[in-house]
Amino acid sequence: MYLVQTYREYFRKTKQDLYKSKKLEMPGPELYVIYTGNRKTRPEEISLKEEFFDGKDICIDVKVKMVYDGRDGDIINQYVVFTKVCNEQVEVYGRTRKAIQEAVRICKDKNVLKEYLESREQEVVDMMMELYDEQEILKSYVESEKYDVAKETARRFLKMGKLSVEEIAAGSGLSIETVLELQKEQLQMV
Repeated sequence: MYLVQTYREYFRKTKQDLYKSKKLEMPGPELYVIYTGNRKTRPEEISLKEEFFDGKDICIDVKVKMVYDGRDGDIINQYVVFTKVCNEQVEVYGRTRKAIQEAVRICKDKNVLKEYLESREQEVVDMMMELYDEQEILKSYVESEKYDVAKETARRFLKMGKLSVEEIAAGSGLSIETVLELQKEQLQMV
């Protein structure tokens, strides 16, 4: 998404018309990920194909250059420190506004991104809260999908009629009460 925006801005600045049949001139993309987690290996580059599809031939592969800690005090290093402080505060306060506000306060006190955080504190807090909201939405979606799959599995077991409610609950990960409700639904359908 951001790559497309970057190219659109480039075409606008270079006054290239996207709607003509003339081939566009564009620089080759370079993609970077600033990795802030803990990882045993630190490859210089990762590939979508290799990392997520076991090297299988896929229609598009993206290779990104990995950036880890930066040099002491440079902007990358400060960003990494900021994310680590945020993670520490989330462990204390959960994914809350308080956690982000504390992280911002701590970083300003440590002179980490201080000038930026002083001039855009509310924007940073709002942006981080938006990220947390997106993560919670995704987590909720995944849990909902898992629950739906478990219910469908239980329904199939119930149709087979060879397992007890307790066995179905254990096998599907659902509670006995939920399996009994599903059983009741199936009986009403008959």
